[in-house]
Amino acid sequence: MKHAEERPFADPEAAARKLVELAARVEAVQDGRIYIERINAPFLFKLKGSGSELGVGLKYAIERGWLQLHESGTYVRLLGPAAYSLNRSG
Repeated sequence: MKHAEERPFADPEAAARKLVELAARVEAVQDGRIYIERINAPFLFKLKGSGSELGVGLKYAIERGWLQLHESGTYVRLLGPAAYSLNRSG
């Protein structure tokens, strides 16, 4: 019997927190812009997150006010240091 592989980013909050963590590690360019591929690539290829997990996590982070996505979809901005507080360890 095959068991489904556990997905660490299946929870939207976990995915959002990881995306914000990745964004915080990237050096922002002009006006605090972080090109979306600088967080997409590590999430998808290094951490093995899925495209749907990335999308749901991004949406969650935007709704919570942690990230702002430009209307073009090419970059995000972190919305201040208090926007992403790790009240939990990890």
